Amino acid sequence: MIAAHTDVVGSLLRPPYLLDARRKLADSTISSAAFKALEDRAVNEAVSLQEEAGLEVVTDGEMRRLSFQSQLPEAVAGFGEFDLDAFLWGDWSGDADTGNSSLERPRNLGVVDRLARRRHLCAEELTYLRGRTDRIAKVSLPSPSLWANFWSAELSGHVYPTLDSFLADVADILRQEVAELVRLGATYIQLDAPHYPLLLNPETRAFYESRGWTLKRWLDAGVELDNAVIGGADDAGASITFGMHLCRGNQGSRWLVEGAYDEVAAHIFAKTHVQRLLLEYDDARSGGFEALRQVPDDKMVVLGLVTTKTGRLEPTRELVARVREASRFFPLEQLAVSPQCGFASSIVGNRLTPQDQRRKLSRVTETATAIWG
Repeated sequence: MIAAHTDVVGSLLRPPYLLDARRKLADSTISSAAFKALEDRAVNEAVSLQEEAGLEVVTDGEMRRLSFQSQLPEAVAGFGEFDLDAFLWGDWSGDADTGNSSLERPRNLGVVDRLARRRHLCAEELTYLRGRTDRIAKVSLPSPSLWANFWSAELSGHVYPTLDSFLADVADILRQEVAELVRLGATYIQLDAPHYPLLLNPETRAFYESRGWTLKRWLDAGVELDNAVIGGADDAGASITFGMHLCRGNQGSRWLVEGAYDEVAAHIFAKTHVQRLLLEYDDARSGGFEALRQVPDDKMVVLGLVTTKTGRLEPTRELVARVREASRFFPLEQLAVSPQCGFASSIVGNRLTPQDQRRKLSRVTETATAIWG
């Protein structure tokens, strides 16, 4: 198990030149080769930024992604047409006016054919990243049951008559992806699972239950699917570190849900076969640290204390005090520090500057050094 006391969730702010190039690619006013060169440049800058901040774990900043979860429908046929709104819809809170802000699901969103992988999701991301850093290279995949959003009886029933049958294929593709990433040298893979905290909210829970599963079924079946994906490492004959990030919504400095983890902790903390739990604890919306009592003693907890929602730079002494508080419920040596989430879970980044981002990444390292040396 990776025992790093610093971590990073995944995404970083996309540089303006990359956002401009994405628009030009859509308009066919820039070649694919030219766009790829700018993506590579953005990844290089992201790696340098994280290394200069002193982080032990680095990602490629998700510079090649439309959204943290977009790699799956981009690499796999059968999802039908989708755009950025497929990943932004929901009942968002916050003052940023970006993206869909409605519980109403886009009407044309849905799987329309049996899933068929056209290419690997993240092989290029990992290969390029590993060639440019000697730090721990992390790559993220979506948790399978997150994709319930893409199933509907109306659009999908002719090929996937039940939600279960669809998610089983999603999990199988992701399991194969894990095996390929391990073959390419991955040592740390993260599952992004924002849908579990969403079950804490009665309104969003009602949507998920409308897919056909009760709350208990969501937790039981979701964890079973996650563990099936993690089993892809066994298929490849390797033992690596898996993390799970429990997000509360993160687009344009907005959020979707608040509340302590207690109601889902027993299932998620104890039953998922991950070694690192990345939990959001950047403000009062996340509740207290008492839920950490339910974390098994063979895991590490990465406390997402440094917010990516605003430019406010948390004082080191404040962060140290919060880690000490968390250690009342879980051993200090098995804690780590990270930003609360990514800085840009999609190309719609949060409302802070690149300078804010740089200072916050450095503050993670400064806090860890003050505690663990």
